Amino acid sequence: MAGMGDLLWEPTEKLKAEANLTHFMKWMADRGESFATYEELRQWSITDIEGFWQAVWDYFDVQSDTPYESVLCGGAMLGAQWFPGARVNYIRHILSKGDGEKIAIHAAGETGPVSTLSWGELKSRVFKLATRMRELGIRPGDRVASYMPNIPEAVIAFFASASIGAVWSSCSPDFGSASVIDRFSQITPKLLFTVAGYQYGGKYFDRSDEVRAMIDALPSLDHVVHVSSADLKPSPHGAPVSHLWDDLFSGPEVIESAFQFENTAFDHPLWIVYSSGTTGLPKPFVHGHGGILLEALKFTHFHLNLKPTSCMFYFTTTGWVMWNILLSGLVAGSAVVLYDGNPMVPEPDRLWRVAQDTGMTLFGASPTWLGQQMKLGITPNKSFNLTRMESILLGGSPVMPEHMVWCYENIDPAIWVTSQSGGTDVASAFVGGVPLLPGYAGEIQARLLGVDAVAFDDDGHEIVDHVGELVVRKPMPSMPLYFWNDADGKRYFESYFDSYPGVWQHGDYFKVNAHGGCFILGRSDSTLNRYGVRIGTAEIYRTIEALPDIQDSIIVNLDLPGGTFFMPLFVVLREGATLNEEIKGEIKKSLREKYSPRHVPDEIYQIAAVPYTLTGKKMEVPVRKILLGAEVDKAASRDAMSNPHAIAYFVEFANTQTKYRMTRAV
Repeated sequence: MAGMGDLLWEPTEKLKAEANLTHFMKWMADRGESFATYEELRQWSITDIEGFWQAVWDYFDVQSDTPYESVLCGGAMLGAQWFPGARVNYIRHILSKGDGEKIAIHAAGETGPVSTLSWGELKSRVFKLATRMRELGIRPGDRVASYMPNIPEAVIAFFASASIGAVWSSCSPDFGSASVIDRFSQITPKLLFTVAGYQYGGKYFDRSDEVRAMIDALPSLDHVVHVSSADLKPSPHGAPVSHLWDDLFSGPEVIESAFQFENTAFDHPLWIVYSSGTTGLPKPFVHGHGGILLEALKFTHFHLNLKPTSCMFYFTTTGWVMWNILLSGLVAGSAVVLYDGNPMVPEPDRLWRVAQDTGMTLFGASPTWLGQQMKLGITPNKSFNLTRMESILLGGSPVMPEHMVWCYENIDPAIWVTSQSGGTDVASAFVGGVPLLPGYAGEIQARLLGVDAVAFDDDGHEIVDHVGELVVRKPMPSMPLYFWNDADGKRYFESYFDSYPGVWQHGDYFKVNAHGGCFILGRSDSTLNRYGVRIGTAEIYRTIEALPDIQDSIIVNLDLPGGTFFMPLFVVLREGATLNEEIKGEIKKSLREKYSPRHVPDEIYQIAAVPYTLTGKKMEVPVRKILLGAEVDKAASRDAMSNPHAIAYFVEFANTQTKYRMTRAV
């Protein structure tokens, strides 16, 4: 078994010669900028950041009806304006990348055959729906919300909304109504696309009550579009007006030449995506058409090496930014694969069958899912034809050497296995794959082009081969334009810039080694990273502390050896109460119904007190550090605690329960 840092893969001469990145470097050389290595190119891309992004614009022939005044107005991270004067519609660029009968979208679920949608069909449905939305009064800047699973209708609705300048925002139907209302109530949507239920694990989950609760809680809604007739009921208040999805596609076709895309400014809002809600309401990140387009062109072509012959898949839901990133594969002219349902149903190798049936060239999933495949003894190369598969993209949680080795042994010894890490915050990656570089066990290959990411120590000095804070020192086009309802930018500033002046602090522990390999070592804040999806502790606390028996609580998620997780919940009960199966059942039921199965803890323990700081904050990060083996005095200052005695329980827990689980994980 390979150990951390062992060489596992090197690109063939053919791959290097045909890589999109090689073509870009040759194109740059023809214009007088020659780079012998990827690292030379990357250094230029962060030193001459305007030159790099102008090169991306020119190389991909980005179209604008008006010329831009400059590449970057203001070089500071805060307040940077990219390509002022340009007018770029993200969807217009995506839909220009394919035509006719060529497949744009494959759609699969737990059962049944894979369905397809051609580029011609995709365009036709987008243009028809967008036209009807205009007739319903949807205007540029209006917010359009979605509560749909990962199905083609969600893609069509997103593309139609953005094509006319409306601002898209999505939650998946496994979110409970409280979680959705926390998000959508901040953005006052005018139209909602929704389903009455969804399938998962072979079962149907009725969401009619959740949909009605959302509609009642969102008075800004003028229209609700139901994908099926199951929940098509008139509103008791007369508004919003209900529509059936199929009815919006009646009438004459809208031909491409007659459709007018909204001529959106480079920084016109494209979508609103959300943080996990660790402290208070989830942060609503607003990203722009132009910034997302440039990042998507760079990431899909240079770091995923996608081409018009490619077929990209990543297992995700519509409530995670990876759904948005998956769809960006279309900007390379590639096909994309949507999967709706449990990836282990009806058989644990379901996704490999879908990979065979769709001809995937890039397969993306979390290391956690891959770990389950390993434990079950799945051998996809013996059961399925995966000869078209060229690369594996792992993301969402730390990648272990054994994950990578398994891919070489059970898929293809020559396959390109890479990992990436970024954030909902920028809808892209900071570190990831480079097809020209070797792959080492447990490492992310490199920092990406145009991303000045380094590790900082506590004093703000760059460090190499040591763990520090992940920071970004130069602006990126896909940084949030702003947070919705954050007029003075205070919340935005406090989220990223109050530790290191003028430098983006992302909140991940990060290490870069001497040859540029990267390691993401978990969150440096209290966000829970659960099976590759970030969960906010605030959502959990708001739910369980409303239960009659619960006085207080604290929850952490621990990354254990072998890529496994352990998420314990610690509760303080009302006086006289004792934790029993009934109370545990109430906690789990509330979290599952209000939010999702991912919010349910692995174990629940009764404690006497939650440790707090003097300023009244739960000490989640210190507790997590202690449970992972840190010395208590290094993890938490007792002088800064309002109840220092409360930490003793967690020290004892670390010496018994956590050590036991780590041993078991190994």
